[in-house]
Amino acid sequence: MLEYYNYIKSLHLIFVITWFAGLFYIPRLFIYQIEASQKPLPDRDILGKQLKLMAKRLWFIITWPSAILATLFAIWLLILMPAWLQQPWMHVKLGFVVLLIMYHLKCHHIYKQLQLDIIKWSSGHMRMWNEGSTIILFSVIFLVIVRDAVNWIYGVVGILSLAIILMMGIKLYKRIRDKNPNA
Repeated sequence: MLEYYNYIKSLHLIFVITWFAGLFYIPRLFIYQIEASQKPLPDRDILGKQLKLMAKRLWFIITWPSAILATLFAIWLLILMPAWLQQPWMHVKLGFVVLLIMYHLKCHHIYKQLQLDIIKWSSGHMRMWNEGSTIILFSVIFLVIVRDAVNWIYGVVGILSLAIILMMGIKLYKRIRDKNPNA
């Protein structure tokens, strides 16, 4: 079975990429849905209907299948290489995978609410939520590529710095949009 390792790893990576593509885009659709809900009729109804359909297709045709397939191929890789489960970096990576799954499930919860026109988030809060998958992606990629060479203090400081930079970018963009709504 080890002769198939690179094929399984390739499929795992492909589905991780498409999963993240969905996780990057779905909060953007949520932002647009939230903003559309504040528009006057008939724009609100027309935009709302189209954005709900786009979110449904993205979520159930790309994001959920990718999440399931990425997970199945990851399990298969761990079955082929059980020694990885003894590596400290793998424990940390699996912790981030748990966070990713929790993020995904929360996005599903938000998706279901927005499909029912239940809006509990502002577009600003959703913009910050949108960066959660970015932080998880950076963490996992650096962890897997650098592995044991990671100095955990620098890694934690780096991830916190990334989060701060992303949040500052969101605030800056909000100021720009407040001055120019078409920006």
